[in-house]
Amino acid sequence: MAGNYTVKQGDHLSGIASRYGFSDYNTIWNDPQNADLKAKRQNPNVLYPGDQLYIPDKGTKDYSKPTDQKHNFKVNTPPLKLRIKLDRFYSKPLANTPCDLSIGGNLVKVTSDANGIVEQTIPKTVQDGTLTVHQQITVKGQSVPNDFDVPIKIGHLDPVEEISGQLGRLSNLGYYRHDLEPLDDPEFVSAVEEFQCDNGLTVDGDCGPQTQAKLKEIHGC
Repeated sequence: MAGNYTVKQGDHLSGIASRYGFSDYNTIWNDPQNADLKAKRQNPNVLYPGDQLYIPDKGTKDYSKPTDQKHNFKVNTPPLKLRIKLDRFYSKPLANTPCDLSIGGNLVKVTSDANGIVEQTIPKTVQDGTLTVHQQITVKGQSVPNDFDVPIKIGHLDPVEEISGQLGRLSNLGYYRHDLEPLDDPEFVSAVEEFQCDNGLTVDGDCGPQTQAKLKEIHGC
């Protein structure tokens, strides 16, 4: 039955659509009753708790086929992909590095590309996972393993227009190194100023529209 859905923390449209039985999230996203939310959020997988999403009724399609033959029907199901960029300090990518991705109860071996990017198709209903990065460092002239874990929270990144979304991106980029809540104003302002300085913006500590746009660009979403 059609109706409104209130977005919760950790929700993304691919997961919501899957729970309601839609193979393609665009059926929901492109519904005219979601036009305002679509214009506001733009990215269907970066929603904000409290957003109101209209869930339409599932439609039906009729096909005329002869009854004395077998027929195959292909369902268009856009995949959900997790994309992570691994950087060392000073924006040097952690390239060609083997990793273990633990997600949805499965362990997948992946390797970052030349730009430090790991990309993997994931189940639409998972909300967390762990990426274990296997790297080597040089200590006293010898190469030694230096593995580390990256916790992953899928669907928990808030829109960049929200303070929580700004904090999340600054944290992911290494500018904010404290708990995301409660917000410590001096630390947040300092993180914004450092980001602005590194990216040729006016350094005023105000995460306004120009800084938000650059933050979204550098972060990737």
